[in-house]
Amino acid sequence: MTTSFRPVIAPEVSELRPDFRLLSVVARNLVNRDEDGDAAAFLTDACSRLDEAPWAASHLAAWQETYKAFGAKPQRTPCSAEALRKRVAKEGRLPPANAVVDIYNAVSLRFAVPVGGENLAAYVGAPRLARATGVEPFDTAKDGIPVQELVDAGEVIWKDDLGATCRRWNWRQGRRTRIDVDSRDIWFVLEALGPMPDTALEEAGEVLVRELKRLSPGATFETETIRAVAG
Repeated sequence: MTTSFRPVIAPEVSELRPDFRLLSVVARNLVNRDEDGDAAAFLTDACSRLDEAPWAASHLAAWQETYKAFGAKPQRTPCSAEALRKRVAKEGRLPPANAVVDIYNAVSLRFAVPVGGENLAAYVGAPRLARATGVEPFDTAKDGIPVQELVDAGEVIWKDDLGATCRRWNWRQGRRTRIDVDSRDIWFVLEALGPMPDTALEEAGEVLVRELKRLSPGATFETETIRAVAG
């Protein structure tokens, strides 16, 4: 299904990783909660299933190669899926955040795939995955204080008309578009490279939508797979 909120992959990103594809899930009228027992249990279960995906190691290795290709250091700033898994491996768990975040983090852990959640109300224009020019502003925080910084030229970022929304492809989300319990319309993006089978990406999306429907039966969903097109 074609969504009314359609992300765009820039040609230079397609050339960097022609095997890249994303699954876009637009959810509207979600009802989020600070705490939800089923979402927390879903996250706990995912933390115990890190070894189930046979493509996990090769998929994360492909993301490391990709980060190096655009000048990032994956050991210092890993992709979001690897960062979550490292935290679980170290601490044995992932503390609950809120119900929607718990659900998409669980999907990321279980399927070894970067998953992001963005507040549609904060977006200006369509999301675009591109290489930064170095003038894009990024809203973040240092020592708990909100600050704005410029991204590095050449870095792969998600951005809208106002600036960067996520740095180093999927490493760190900006403050402006992050979701909270009051967010109702949310864009989820699941990002895959070659080692992850298409069937697994589709299944990850189905599991995400299933759990979000359980949380919020009145929500509606639009999904679309978008592939890199080099040249």
